[in-house]
Amino acid sequence: MQLRIIASGRLKSGPERDLIQRYAERIRASGPQIALGPLAETEIDPKPFKSRTAESTVLAAQIPDGAAVCLMDERGKPFSSRELANALARWRDDGIRETCFVIGGADGLDRKVFTNPDMMLSFGKAVWPHMLVRAMLAEQLYRAVSILSGSPYHRD
Repeated sequence: MQLRIIASGRLKSGPERDLIQRYAERIRASGPQIALGPLAETEIDPKPFKSRTAESTVLAAQIPDGAAVCLMDERGKPFSSRELANALARWRDDGIRETCFVIGGADGLDRKVFTNPDMMLSFGKAVWPHMLVRAMLAEQLYRAVSILSGSPYHRD
């Protein structure tokens, strides 16, 4: 099952991009053995959009038919790493071909556009810059792969 981050904003080179690439490479190396990965990214430029609804509509259009959808939202559920791994395994085992993690811009995502996500994930009550959320999400996706593959990376 392919993993995809769909995000508002273009990430330039720098520490966040380096972290995402590091975890994407790790997923590419260890994910195929458990039918997860690779990790891909789709970015949209938020500048042309005058509203959260317009931005969310373009983000939603990037999601392929049949994909599981996880919205990154401060109002979502704070999953543990193991809970996220279990959700990915369940979707994979149910025959889902791709899971998309959607990260909105500064104003978040319009829930009128994303009416029925499969999951809403939060990294806690704090609001995080979208570029850090991408890096943190990439790490958590690699951690999920390591949990499911039995790697010692994750320690309970």
